[in-house]
Amino acid sequence: MFTLSCSGGWVPGGFAEKIRAAAALGYRAIEPLCWLGEDLPAARAAILETGCTISAILIQSADATTAQLINNSHGIVHEDACKAFCRALGETIAAAQVLGCRNIVVTSGNERPGVPRSVQHANIVAALRAALPLLAGTGLRLVLEPLNVLVDHQGYYLTTTAEGAEIIREVASPQVLLLYDVYHQQITEGNLINNMQTYAAEIGHFHVGDVPGRKEPGTGEINYKNIFKAIAELGFEGFVVFECGLTEPVEVVTQKMFALVQ
Repeated sequence: MFTLSCSGGWVPGGFAEKIRAAAALGYRAIEPLCWLGEDLPAARAAILETGCTISAILIQSADATTAQLINNSHGIVHEDACKAFCRALGETIAAAQVLGCRNIVVTSGNERPGVPRSVQHANIVAALRAALPLLAGTGLRLVLEPLNVLVDHQGYYLTTTAEGAEIIREVASPQVLLLYDVYHQQITEGNLINNMQTYAAEIGHFHVGDVPGRKEPGTGEINYKNIFKAIAELGFEGFVVFECGLTEPVEVVTQKMFALVQ
C-alpha cells in the first residue's frame, strides 16, 4: 500500500518542526522539497524521533550559477546544463543522505523556441544518464516531473506522461522514474487512470491536488476516491503526496484525506 505524505506547506516551521507537526497529525511522511538553508541534522533527529520521514526533496544548489543553469528558465533541455545538473545533484544527494530521503525531484526546464524538441528531449536523457554514476550505490532515485503549461508553468518543456515515460525508458535505470502529478496531468491531458495504468512501470512518485484551484482532493472535479483506489490497485508502494493548498484547517482536511483512501 502507498504512504500518504503531508504537503510541506500545510504546517509551519523549518524541516524539524514540519516533521513533528506532520507526525502529530498522523502522517508517516511529509514533503517540504526545498532543503537549502535547513538544519538537516535537526531534521534527521526529528525523523528518528517521530518515525515520520521526508518523501522527497528538490534538486538544488547553493551555488548561484549552478542554480541558474538548472532552474526552469534554463534547465536540462540545454546542453550546457548537464554539468551543472550533476554538481547540483551531488549537493542534493549529500542532503538526502543526511535526511534518509530516497527521492529527488527534478524538472526539465522551459522549452527552447526554435530548437527541435528531439534535441531538447535528447538533452534531458543525456543529463539523467550523466547522473547515474552519482546515484550508484546510494539507493536514491530521481523522479522527473511533467508540469502543466495552461495554468501554472507557461513555457515548460515536459508536459505529457507519454513523453516523460519515453525519457524514463531511454535512461533505462531503476533509479530514474517519473513523478506523476494528478493535478498537472488532469489539466494537460486527463485520462488519468488509464495513463497511470499504462505507464505504471515508469512511475515512482505521485503528487495529488484537485482541479480547479489546486486544493486538497475532494474540492474539485477529480474523483479522488477512484484515483486512490487505482493507485492502490497498481500495487504502488511509494509515496502519494498532497502537493496542494487547503480550504479548511489542516486537522479537518487530514481526517478527510485519511477517510478518502480507506
